[in-house]
Amino acid sequence: MDYKAPIINLNEEPLYNKEKIKSILPHRHPFLFLDEIREIGEDFIVGTKFVKKEEEYFKGHFPAEPVMPGVLQLETMAQAGGILILSSVENPQDYLTFFMKIDNAKFRKKVIPGDLLVFRLDLISPIRRGLCHMHGKGFVNNQIVAEADFLAQIAKK
Repeated sequence: MDYKAPIINLNEEPLYNKEKIKSILPHRHPFLFLDEIREIGEDFIVGTKFVKKEEEYFKGHFPAEPVMPGVLQLETMAQAGGILILSSVENPQDYLTFFMKIDNAKFRKKVIPGDLLVFRLDLISPIRRGLCHMHGKGFVNNQIVAEADFLAQIAKK
């Protein structure tokens, strides 16, 4: 798996904006963290999160030195993974994705307001019987800030 940060052009329209993401994922404010999908293939996806100082969690984590919680970095990464999984089925709005396991989570650098988090998730193995195993990485300024392995399941609503 590639350790290089995905290259994105912010002057180009994303493949999926927040509204398109909401047509696939059931998440809503304040729990929809993913902002855009920039690239999607059969076995990978690239998404972005614009980390803004107005985010609700910064009021308490930590007021004097705001840091995006690692668990929310993983949730944002998982939301991108959910789009990858749901893109493999017809009528994705009729399905939900449930994460069953997160392994090997690592946080390498702080994520702070003003950062652009770029996520890339790659399938570790093909999606079988509604199960998806993937590896994700989060980058800020082309450096890895977080990574983890995810196991998820697709379920009909």
